[in-house]
Amino acid sequence: MPNHKSAIKRMRQNEKRRQRNRHYKSRVKHSIRAVHDAIESQEFASIEETLRHAISEIAHASTKGVLPKKRASRKISRLTIAVNKARKAAEG
Repeated sequence: MPNHKSAIKRMRQNEKRRQRNRHYKSRVKHSIRAVHDAIESQEFASIEETLRHAISEIAHASTKGVLPKKRASRKISRLTIAVNKARKAAEG
């Protein structure tokens, strides 16, 4: 346990930030999983909505500093490619 007042405060702040970051990361992971589940189940009505929601969650986590910008961009790109590939496979 820290003994200095500033170290005690820093510990409180770190714990708050850790909990907040875990929350955002969890939401991102759940939204990505939802998109993959929608692709697997061929629910094309809900794929667009879940993709939009996932992109929103990833972008929000990126603006909060939880995810680096390039990682967020990569995740969004890969999700979009997967949805487009699934749509093409269903059409043709």
